[in-house]
Amino acid sequence: MPISRFYCPVPLASGQMLDLPQQAAHHAARVLRLREGDRVVLFNGEGGECVAKIFSAGKSAMTVQVLQVLDVERESPLRVTLAQAVSAGEKMDYTIQKAVELGVRYIQPLESERCVVRLSGERAEKRVQHWQQVVVSACEQSGRNRVPPVAPVLPLPRWLEREATGSLKLMLAPDAERKLSELPCPAGEVVLLIGPEGGFSAPETAAAAKMGYLPVRLGARVLRTETAALAALAAMSALWGDF
Repeated sequence: MPISRFYCPVPLASGQMLDLPQQAAHHAARVLRLREGDRVVLFNGEGGECVAKIFSAGKSAMTVQVLQVLDVERESPLRVTLAQAVSAGEKMDYTIQKAVELGVRYIQPLESERCVVRLSGERAEKRVQHWQQVVVSACEQSGRNRVPPVAPVLPLPRWLEREATGSLKLMLAPDAERKLSELPCPAGEVVLLIGPEGGFSAPETAAAAKMGYLPVRLGARVLRTETAALAALAAMSALWGDF
């Protein structure tokens, strides 16, 4: 049976005693039914992981002791930023969860003309916090020891203005002339731009192209927004990463 993994955003050292974060302790005790003496794996998001033993377990608290610090890395050699237009309902959660499993390094939610969901102020902040927890859970499940950040929601024009140069910038478009498989292996980071349910508008597509985004397609079929990012990430991992 796999050892359960928990995110603990504190410095970790061999022999250390610490309390699991409240949400992790609740999940360990109430869902996984872990008890004193059980082994768990801890990571703090900065690389590496620790084997620990449960020292004491209560209904809402759990204390563990770090037994061993392991220099383990499971990051993809392909560094990808996912710039994803916000999608409705659970689609965005699904996209973020699976993108983390596929190795994405940074997530930028975007607001574009055809986005069904509109976020601002406190509602936007809470949604980003929720997405960050989705990222943490995906890291716990997938074995990743570095936690990708989820940036605050930005309007697409602001993202295009501030995005750094030097990366391979890709924009999925079903009518693009070039296929992803026709591109050479990138020398540096990749930025993957994905539109909302209705796609980017013509002016948005033109603005992205002006900023250096290369339109590419994934075969002859039109993919949903929650499918497009994941298909592209998987394809890039097979072409240029560690698949």
